[in-house]
Amino acid sequence: MQSCKMSAPLMKVCCARLNSTNSCWLLLRKQGIRWSQEGSQRTFFKGSGFRLNPASLGLQSRVRPLTLLVATGSGYLGYDQYGRYKDRELERKGFEVPPRIANEAQVALYKTIPTRLLSRAWGRLNQVDLPTWLRKPIFSLYIWTFGVNMKEAAVEDLHFYRNLGEFFRRKLKPQARPVCDSHCIISPADGKILHFGRVKNCEVEQVKGVTYSLETFLGPQTWTETIALNRNEDDDPSNFQDLLVTKEGNALFHCVVYLAPGDYHCFHSPTDWRVAHRRHFPGSLMSVNPGVARWIKELFCHNERVVLSGEWAHGFFSLTAVGATNVGSIRIYFDKELRTNLPRYSKGSFNDFSYVSNNNAEGISMRKGEHLGEFNLGSTIVLLFEAPKDFTFDLRAGQKIRYGEPLGTM
Repeated sequence: MQSCKMSAPLMKVCCARLNSTNSCWLLLRKQGIRWSQEGSQRTFFKGSGFRLNPASLGLQSRVRPLTLLVATGSGYLGYDQYGRYKDRELERKGFEVPPRIANEAQVALYKTIPTRLLSRAWGRLNQVDLPTWLRKPIFSLYIWTFGVNMKEAAVEDLHFYRNLGEFFRRKLKPQARPVCDSHCIISPADGKILHFGRVKNCEVEQVKGVTYSLETFLGPQTWTETIALNRNEDDDPSNFQDLLVTKEGNALFHCVVYLAPGDYHCFHSPTDWRVAHRRHFPGSLMSVNPGVARWIKELFCHNERVVLSGEWAHGFFSLTAVGATNVGSIRIYFDKELRTNLPRYSKGSFNDFSYVSNNNAEGISMRKGEHLGEFNLGSTIVLLFEAPKDFTFDLRAGQKIRYGEPLGTM
């Protein structure tokens, strides 16, 4: 009797299962319960202890891949975020914490995300004209989310912008960004200064403690035939960095400006210079926000980018527009041949184009502050330039900067 009472809940499960079949029988005995079903093995329950065969109940245990993946991923993300939280706490206390660098497997996993396809879809969505009544709510939500200052826009009326693309590429009022005339080089865009300084050992810092290869970023130096070099014939450059320094007493400097989604999306010429060559690197479109830049080494070398190279008053000068997620479209106003974020490309390839020709021996002359190009959303501008060794940046890492403000002095 006691064993029957203990087995009552289990009997309910069994009966519920047995009622769904045509041939089954249930036999109760004094010392236990025995039930059977066609096509299944017999199972005995004796007393308070029992042996259960899950297959006879149709309760086979199955591993659900999606559930396992979500559980594993959630656990890993939780562990990772906890580690980052601990790092932030140490940084607040004044300790220097080394960045957490992603390994090759993590980078490869990130690259499996179809960011190029998503970016093309986002680009097409940006060109869809919105109904007049829907423009203000959509744009107002974007303005509130990313802190856009529409008082600086040449046209403040949100109904004027037919689609998201026009809104992203909005022009500013002429007086909103005065160009500094007393300094030789200015910020090409609104954004945040990620890093700056002198290039050392052919390595450039994308953020503090995380570097990328100068040669990988710019590619083989085959464009020098379009740039007049003032180096002596006796000079024997020992590395790629030395090849870029064309004048004695000069050094190579860099500056990284990150454009957030709420920033002004156009970029301008940072100085008076001559653009002689364009090199387009197809590639991934991973996020370039400061958190990811601290996590993935050589992030800017993985991503699609357009390198403009030439000369300024002090030697070599280059401006690189780096693509990012939802920013596959990089536009250079004077280059109608440039096409970015194409559906197919060869990994590690690049496309060269020379602006120097028989009809244009000087290339493209740009004046400081002149419109140069635009992104569809936030991204990154990397400046690499030669200057006298006494050049100093008037910046600090992490500061906000606006187009037209000075970067440094000599």
